[in-house]
Amino acid sequence: MESRKVLSCLCYFSIFFAGFLFPLVVFFASGDEETKMHAKKSLLSHLIPIIPAILLVSSIVFDITSNQDQISVLTIMSIVVLVIIWVGVIIWNIVKGVKVLRTE
Repeated sequence: MESRKVLSCLCYFSIFFAGFLFPLVVFFASGDEETKMHAKKSLLSHLIPIIPAILLVSSIVFDITSNQDQISVLTIMSIVVLVIIWVGVIIWNIVKGVKVLRTE
Protein backbone atom coordinates (compact mmCIF):
# COMPACT_ATOMS: atom_id res chain seq x y z
CA MET A 1 0.00 0.00 0.00
CA GLU A 2 1.26 3.43 -0.89
CA SER A 3 2.25 5.76 1.91
CA ARG A 4 0.35 8.53 0.12
CA LYS A 5 -2.92 6.62 0.48
CA VAL A 6 -2.23 5.74 4.10
CA LEU A 7 -1.45 9.34 5.06
CA SER A 8 -4.51 10.62 3.22
CA CYS A 9 -6.71 8.01 4.86
CA LEU A 10 -5.30 8.73 8.31
CA CYS A 11 -6.07 12.43 7.83
CA TYR A 12 -9.76 11.56 7.57
CA PHE A 13 -9.67 8.94 10.35
CA SER A 14 -7.81 11.31 12.67
CA ILE A 15 -11.17 12.67 13.75
CA PHE A 16 -11.11 9.78 16.24
CA PHE A 17 -7.60 10.26 17.62
CA ALA A 18 -5.92 13.56 16.75
CA GLY A 19 -8.59 16.03 15.71
CA PHE A 20 -7.32 18.74 13.43
CA LEU A 21 -3.69 18.37 14.53
CA PHE A 22 -2.78 15.36 12.35
CA PRO A 23 -4.14 16.79 9.05
CA LEU A 24 -2.39 20.08 9.81
CA VAL A 25 0.96 18.33 10.32
CA VAL A 26 0.48 16.22 7.18
CA PHE A 27 -0.44 19.31 5.17
CA PHE A 28 2.79 21.09 6.08
CA ALA A 29 5.06 18.02 6.10
CA SER A 30 3.92 16.29 2.92
CA GLY A 31 5.38 17.08 -0.46
CA ASP A 32 2.70 15.22 -2.43
CA GLU A 33 -0.07 17.45 -3.79
CA GLU A 34 -2.77 14.78 -3.56
CA THR A 35 -1.95 14.11 0.09
CA LYS A 36 -2.03 17.85 0.79
CA MET A 37 -5.44 18.08 -0.88
CA HIS A 38 -6.85 15.31 1.32
CA ALA A 39 -5.23 16.84 4.41
CA LYS A 40 -6.85 20.19 3.65
CA LYS A 41 -10.28 18.64 3.05
CA SER A 42 -10.12 16.63 6.25
CA LEU A 43 -8.88 19.63 8.23
CA LEU A 44 -11.82 21.71 7.03
CA SER A 45 -14.26 18.93 7.87
CA HIS A 46 -12.76 18.65 11.36
CA LEU A 47 -13.23 22.40 11.90
CA ILE A 48 -16.86 22.57 10.68
CA PRO A 49 -18.44 21.65 14.06
CA ILE A 50 -16.66 24.53 15.79
CA ILE A 51 -19.19 27.09 14.50
CA PRO A 52 -22.24 25.44 16.13
CA ALA A 53 -20.15 24.77 19.25
CA ILE A 54 -19.53 28.50 19.57
CA LEU A 55 -23.28 29.08 19.20
CA LEU A 56 -23.95 26.48 21.90
CA VAL A 57 -21.46 28.00 24.33
CA SER A 58 -22.85 31.49 23.76
CA SER A 59 -26.42 30.31 24.33
CA ILE A 60 -25.42 28.54 27.54
CA VAL A 61 -23.64 31.67 28.77
CA PHE A 62 -26.73 33.69 27.90
CA ASP A 63 -28.91 31.24 29.85
CA ILE A 64 -26.64 31.46 32.89
CA THR A 65 -26.50 35.26 32.87
CA SER A 66 -30.24 35.72 32.33
CA ASN A 67 -31.10 33.96 35.63
CA GLN A 68 -33.82 31.84 34.10
CA ASP A 69 -35.00 28.62 35.67
CA GLN A 70 -35.52 26.96 32.30
CA ILE A 71 -33.22 26.07 29.46
CA SER A 72 -33.97 28.16 26.38
CA VAL A 73 -35.09 26.75 23.06
CA LEU A 74 -31.94 28.15 21.45
CA THR A 75 -29.77 26.04 23.74
CA ILE A 76 -31.72 22.86 23.02
CA MET A 77 -31.73 23.53 19.28
CA SER A 78 -28.00 24.26 19.38
CA ILE A 79 -27.31 20.93 21.08
CA VAL A 80 -29.43 19.05 18.53
CA VAL A 81 -27.78 20.81 15.58
CA LEU A 82 -24.31 20.20 17.01
CA VAL A 83 -24.99 16.49 17.47
CA ILE A 84 -26.37 16.17 13.93
CA ILE A 85 -23.37 17.99 12.48
CA TRP A 86 -20.89 15.88 14.48
CA VAL A 87 -22.52 12.64 13.34
CA GLY A 88 -22.54 13.87 9.74
CA VAL A 89 -18.89 14.90 9.89
CA ILE A 90 -17.85 11.57 11.41
CA ILE A 91 -19.74 9.60 8.76
CA TRP A 92 -18.34 11.79 5.98
CA ASN A 93 -14.78 11.31 7.23
CA ILE A 94 -15.20 7.54 7.44
CA VAL A 95 -16.62 7.38 3.92
CA LYS A 96 -13.85 9.58 2.48
CA GLY A 97 -11.14 7.62 4.31
CA VAL A 98 -12.43 4.32 2.93
CA LYS A 99 -12.73 5.80 -0.58
CA VAL A 100 -9.12 6.95 -0.45
CA LEU A 101 -7.99 3.46 0.53
CA ARG A 102 -10.03 1.81 -2.24
CA THR A 103 -8.80 4.06 -5.07
CA GLU A 104 -6.33 2.55 -7.47
